[in-house]
Amino acid sequence: MTDVLVLGAGLAGLAAARDLAAGGADVLALEARDRVGGRVEQLELPDGRVLQLGGEVVGAFHTAYLGLAAELGLETMPSYVAEPGATSWWLPEATGRGDHPPGFSAADAESAERVEAALLALARQVDPDDPWSHPDAAALDAVSVAAWMREQGASPAVLRMHELAALSMAGGSEERRSLLGVLRQVAVAGAQEIYGEERWEGMRLATGSASLALRMGEELGDRVRLGAVVSAIDVTRSGVTVTLREGETLRAAAVVCALPVGPLRDVAVTGVSEARLASLHRQRQARSAKVVAGYPGPVWRSLSGNGLAVSGGIVGSTWAQGPDAPSMLVGPERLGVFLSAPPAVRRAEVLALLADLYGGAALEPEAYLERAWGLDPFTQGYIAQWAPGDLTAVGPLHGTHEPPFYVAGSDHWVCGYMEGAVRTGRSAAAALLGDRSAVTASAAAGGSSTAATRP
Repeated sequence: MTDVLVLGAGLAGLAAARDLAAGGADVLALEARDRVGGRVEQLELPDGRVLQLGGEVVGAFHTAYLGLAAELGLETMPSYVAEPGATSWWLPEATGRGDHPPGFSAADAESAERVEAALLALARQVDPDDPWSHPDAAALDAVSVAAWMREQGASPAVLRMHELAALSMAGGSEERRSLLGVLRQVAVAGAQEIYGEERWEGMRLATGSASLALRMGEELGDRVRLGAVVSAIDVTRSGVTVTLREGETLRAAAVVCALPVGPLRDVAVTGVSEARLASLHRQRQARSAKVVAGYPGPVWRSLSGNGLAVSGGIVGSTWAQGPDAPSMLVGPERLGVFLSAPPAVRRAEVLALLADLYGGAALEPEAYLERAWGLDPFTQGYIAQWAPGDLTAVGPLHGTHEPPFYVAGSDHWVCGYMEGAVRTGRSAAAALLGDRSAVTASAAAGGSSTAATRP
């Protein structure tokens, strides 16, 4: 029997296991894959270049991630925001470059500023740690962002621009995103703009985002067990039993569940309150995919682009992962179309769109890679998705613990899935170590502790 079992060795599970081990706990992390990192993954090409197939960028307010990177001796550098040139737009009827889509008028720009100001004013009233405390929380959660923008008199061009931007982030249509969920995200970033590339995505690790997971995996060594697929979790006052798919059982005093909410629904969980399970099972992730193409150099510069594009085509966005590789996202509304085509056909369609944006050189990549995270059985999605009504249904149990059952993962924070993973992983470890200290102190004093049964 071990002190703590950590389920999942993505950023959340690794961060929790690392802090637990540093705190003196006997910890074992169980990972279903044959690698650590979860939705942070990299691949080395034959020429030595490394491409990131999962999460890449972070912003200045992602302090937990940046703090952990500093502890591990990993340096940051500017992300795609440092690329010279203009943002590109691809619409079925036109392409263009600039801050706004083709055909955006001065009146549309005024409408956009007015709508953004109104949304920021609302966001400043929302506590990101407790959005349910807002007096109009239920009403704000019941309406979609698009419906609210129409109520504000947003012009059709403004609505379309925000829809394109939402789909480019792979989080789903503005017609299916909770206003309260977006207000919460905007609030945690300081409510200074709806989404600012510099503030939200201005940095990346110089050695690639996956190096954070790899470094923690190296530190933990044999405290991480790969190829361990969890099928059941049984929680009792005396401890936790975890059953693996092959039938093996493992016992621990406590468990940190860092499984994404989709795969968690496939695990039989007993001994946890019905309310908490209902909250966990009510969450969702956007079924999305990522595409990366590698070139000899920055193909986007030939037409004065900066590698950042918003698209109404088969991929929703592009950005410069590095000086020679654009990353792309395929949002949930487009994933079915993307996957329905034979691989060679969809590859050709993606490259044709890149050629429209950046010129004919984009048709000849040296590498082309896809990761359909939405179909991966161990993720079943890419980023958290909050549809109208979701926050109200999940409720204030979101991200909280029921000792000896603790939760961690990007699903349990507000925005920025790498930040959310690190932040909640470290928070779960701190809570567990604190509860463990309370139990130890109580036992030494001959008393009983309620820490293990706190709801």
